[in-house]
Amino acid sequence: MAHVKMLEAYPSDLGDIDKDKLAECIAACFECAQVCTACADACLGEDMVAELTTCIRTDLDCADICVATGNALSRHTGYDAEVTRAFLEACAIVCKACGDECEQHAEMHDHCRICAEACRRCEEACRSLSATL
Repeated sequence: MAHVKMLEAYPSDLGDIDKDKLAECIAACFECAQVCTACADACLGEDMVAELTTCIRTDLDCADICVATGNALSRHTGYDAEVTRAFLEACAIVCKACGDECEQHAEMHDHCRICAEACRRCEEACRSLSATL
């Protein structure tokens, strides 16, 4: 995983942060962002697109927050644990909301099932990393 290699290559000590949980969370954030973006696009291709507007909006919000969180977690110079916690909390909240929304459509749309699963993984990764800070 490239995230682990980048963390190992960092020129300074990262302190007490759990590098494995950090790498897992970064990967989960970027995976979730991609899946949410793809789910929103798939929703737009559905015949019943008007019934999926909340799902599309939630997917896109989740994707944006996941990218921002993954980017913030990738920066360590001038690290601030409180800012990191805020990113992780926001990401966990939006991932829960998106997972809940996509679950409502999961039986009818496989892309929503896949998205809900990615959101749950990301939510858990954010909460797990936050608990170690």
